[in-house]
Amino acid sequence: MRAIFLADAHLCKPADPNYRALLAFLKEQRGRTDLLVLLGDIFEFWIGKATVASDYVPLIDCLEQLHHQGTRLVYVEGNHDFHLGPVFTRRLECRVLPDGGGIELDGRKVFLAHGDLANPEDLGYRRLRRLLRSRLLQGLIRIAPNALTMAIANRGSFESRKNSAERHRRWPARKILQPYVQAILAEGYQAVVTGHYHQPYHEKQDDGEHIALGDWITQYSYAVYEDRSFSLHRYAVDSASPDAAG
Repeated sequence: MRAIFLADAHLCKPADPNYRALLAFLKEQRGRTDLLVLLGDIFEFWIGKATVASDYVPLIDCLEQLHHQGTRLVYVEGNHDFHLGPVFTRRLECRVLPDGGGIELDGRKVFLAHGDLANPEDLGYRRLRRLLRSRLLQGLIRIAPNALTMAIANRGSFESRKNSAERHRRWPARKILQPYVQAILAEGYQAVVTGHYHQPYHEKQDDGEHIALGDWITQYSYAVYEDRSFSLHRYAVDSASPDAAG
């Protein structure tokens, strides 16, 4: 069993460096990866559309080719991509986990989470999340012109980035994630994989392990599960193969 895990690419345009690097990386996985797990915010914005925006066609085509060559797909929805719909569930036969969930790897229970729900104190975000994922807003987004929804998404992304430094200062990733992961491990899982915080690290504990994926924006970090163990890696964008990062 060989599985790949990555998150937080925030893809915009196919010409962007991180977009080109992700396509190259995924092409290298063809025929050698049993499972690809995407843990949210792969797209800068994908909410509720049944059709593929032109900028995202290259990635969807690449995922479809992986699927046809035998790679199973799992997608944990993030805070920039949810209500994924039939493009993923039908065309790609992808298992979509709106709030995260468990999978098994060689008999080991692994919990997958984007990570945006790890902080119980961030009540403002939780209220916004409930609103954005409501059926009413989902219906409105589906009938709204793409130009309008993208304009709203770009504004939201700008505001999010503007406030991100303050959020990270107030709620450091490890401080938030440690009790969250411990609670999940206490439920009987042997490993927890998260995204969202853009900080890659791998911590082993007596009762399990936590793999934080970092991002695919400047770090190009991802995790591999192979030979019954996890490892973090960094993709070398200027070469044909990835280099180990730890």
